[in-house]
Amino acid sequence: MSNLINTKLFDFEADAYRQGEFVKVKTEDILGKWSIFFFYPADFSFVCPTELGDLQDHYAELQKAGCEVYSVSTDSHFVHKAWADATDTIGKIEYTMLADSNGQISRFFEVLDEEAGQAFRGSFVVNPRGEIKAYEIHDMGIGRNAEELVRKVEAAMFVEQHGDQVCPANWKPGADTIAPSLDLVGKI
Repeated sequence: MSNLINTKLFDFEADAYRQGEFVKVKTEDILGKWSIFFFYPADFSFVCPTELGDLQDHYAELQKAGCEVYSVSTDSHFVHKAWADATDTIGKIEYTMLADSNGQISRFFEVLDEEAGQAFRGSFVVNPRGEIKAYEIHDMGIGRNAEELVRKVEAAMFVEQHGDQVCPANWKPGADTIAPSLDLVGKI
């Protein structure tokens, strides 16, 4: 596995499901705003709806910050719709659910388990220029925390706007940051 930090998105077009409609999503739709690509193994599974529901609970907060969310699995957009129709948790999702049936998006982000034909649980924060700024990858049985993902997005946005400052552990907007300097070496 290689390091994906600062890797630029590739040109893609994918079918997607969003709030009762089928849509197409292209790379150009992603550019110009912050984005999260939220990979999960499969629709109609067990940990996945808990994660997608948790992310929905933070979606308005992410949108207010100027960040769009794209959940991604190797299921088709038809299966995404069927899942939303069959499950209250998924039926409430407002963000776009990308269909990666051929695995091209999952391969690019290096989360595809080729044998299973499913994506590992990967969360990627992408800046408005289409560059990956933060990510984490979990095995299929380990759920993620959307609140921490929101914090990572906020920290990435802050660092982008204030290049002379960095965000310490557990940083949240409004908390103190650090301006790296020779005077701080060995004092933190």
